Amino acid sequence: MAYSEINAVGIIPARYNSSRFPGKPLVDIDGKSMIHRVYDQAMKSKLLSKVYIATDDKRIFEHVKNFTDNVLMTSENHTNGTERVAEAIEILEERNLFFDIVANIQGDEPYIFPQQIDEALSVLINNENAEIATLIKEINFEDATDPNRVKVVISKNNKALYFSRQIIPFYKVEPEKQTYYKHIGLYVFRTIILKEIVKLDFSVLERAESLEQLRWLDNDYKIFVEYSNYETISIDTPEDLNVFVGDE
Repeated sequence: MAYSEINAVGIIPARYNSSRFPGKPLVDIDGKSMIHRVYDQAMKSKLLSKVYIATDDKRIFEHVKNFTDNVLMTSENHTNGTERVAEAIEILEERNLFFDIVANIQGDEPYIFPQQIDEALSVLINNENAEIATLIKEINFEDATDPNRVKVVISKNNKALYFSRQIIPFYKVEPEKQTYYKHIGLYVFRTIILKEIVKLDFSVLERAESLEQLRWLDNDYKIFVEYSNYETISIDTPEDLNVFVGDE
């Protein structure tokens, strides 16, 4: 598929009631809200046809209206961003707007690199066997031991074999000298696959690790990865804002 034939949409899920940081999408970062920054970065993607914000809160909805009309009101009952993105696709299709590929762009990474979005999109564009795409980045041994950093092991063809909060793979000899990869939580789906995976039941592996992508692997969906050298910072708590000392 040539790039000129791509029909891809970016959806940014934005929930108000975060347990660790309520109202997080509206927090001000150097004069601009976090959700506004994420949207602006996503709009710089060379491969997305459109970008929409999907929220469950009128405050976010009205705020977004100040800088774009591409905002969708979705249910408050979703358990994760993937479900919210899937509902956003339903709303768009009711408006006769159809897309072949959907990028789920994290709403708490105000300085996400647009190149990362394009890296993940390119996986589905260039590999017809790929149903879901995501990114990985090499990390050192110390970072690999952190359970908050999700690790991934892949096949020789860059297909994800497993994700874990534990250090994987386990090296019996000189583990500190080995190569490990962390998962970057940007997902790109073929639209037909997105509609299928949100109907799946929770899996044992998913519950064990608290990682929704294990539900997809458990049901034999193919997740392929691309290597990324970009480092993004997500905002999970108010304290995380201290890393931003100036505008882009």
